[in-house]
Amino acid sequence: MVSGRRGAGKIGCLFTLLLVVTIGYFAVNVGEVYVRYFKYRDAIAQEVRFASTRSDDAIRVRLASIADSLGLPDDAGRVHITRTNTRIRISAEYTEHVELPLLVREFRFSPSSDGGL
Repeated sequence: MVSGRRGAGKIGCLFTLLLVVTIGYFAVNVGEVYVRYFKYRDAIAQEVRFASTRSDDAIRVRLASIADSLGLPDDAGRVHITRTNTRIRISAEYTEHVELPLLVREFRFSPSSDGGL
């Protein structure tokens, strides 16, 4: 004998699933911003490691190209290089905007790295 089921639990399950998918969607958008930041920060650190063999202009061009390929704002490609006889510091500053429901969130990043020559 088959018993009748109302199906009321299915609505709750669908709502929970919709909520989880929505949170996941926006978490991915925010996560992408941080993944691009970490990749760019690593590129800056790599340029510091090889700075003894590259000029400041070559470093600027390379980092601007990397920032562009990552889809970062134009400000990210404007790097600041401070070089002495024994040390180098490379830094940049930029802001990314992420649209969330009912608001736009600004994320400010300042990737930098320094090291010896």
